[in-house]
Amino acid sequence: MALALRRRSILRFGVVGTVMAAAQAQSQAPGQVQTQTQAQAQTQAQAQTPTQAPTQTQAPTQAQAPGRPAGDPAASLAGPLPEPQGRVILAVSGRIGVTNDGDSARFDRAMLEQLGMTSITTATPWYDGPVTFEGVPMTRLMQRLEAQGEIVQAIALNDYSTEMPVADFARWGVLLALKRDGQYLPIRDKGPLFIVYPYDSDVELRSRRYYGRSAWQVARLVIR
Repeated sequence: MALALRRRSILRFGVVGTVMAAAQAQSQAPGQVQTQTQAQAQTQAQAQTPTQAPTQTQAPTQAQAPGRPAGDPAASLAGPLPEPQGRVILAVSGRIGVTNDGDSARFDRAMLEQLGMTSITTATPWYDGPVTFEGVPMTRLMQRLEAQGEIVQAIALNDYSTEMPVADFARWGVLLALKRDGQYLPIRDKGPLFIVYPYDSDVELRSRRYYGRSAWQVARLVIR
C-alpha cells in the first residue's frame, strides 16, 4: 500500500510539473512573439525609409555691383550720349560738355523721357483752369549735358527766342514739358516742347517776366 501511495505522488507531481511547464511556456510566448514583431517592424521601417540626401550648401549670392538701381532715371545722367533713333525734337549747343553730333547734343522724345519725367499742375494764362504738365526738369537736362553756362536761350520752331537764367531751374523747378494732361503736346498746342514754371507756387511767377520766359514750340537751346 505504501508503494502504491508513493507511485501516485510521483505521478501527480509529474503531471503538475508538466502542466506548470506548459503554462509557463504559454505565458512567455506572447512576449517573445511581440519582441520578434517589434524587431521585424523596425527592420522594415529602416528598409522603407529613404536615404536622406546630404544637405547641399547653397552657393552664396553674388554681391550686386555697386551703382544705381536698374531703371533709375539718374542712371541716365552719365556716360556718352547715344544717337537719337527717332525724330529729333531738341538740339542743345553752347557751353556743354556732352554731345552726340559735333558740338551739339540732339535728342528724340525717348531720349528726353529716359532722363526722368516729373509733373507740374498749375493754372496758366494760356488754358482755362489748372492743367498738368509732364516733362524733364531743366536741372536734369543741364546735368546730363554738363552745362557750364549761366544763361539759356530758347529758340522756337518759328525762330522766336527768349532767355532765362540757369539759376531759375533749381529755384523754381522749371520743366521742359512734353505732355499736357496726359497727352503729348502737338505743334498746334505749343509742342513738341514747352518750358513752364509752377506759376501757382509763388505770386512772383505770375508776372510778365516769367510768362515771357515760358517759351513754347521749343526746338533749340543755347547755353551761354
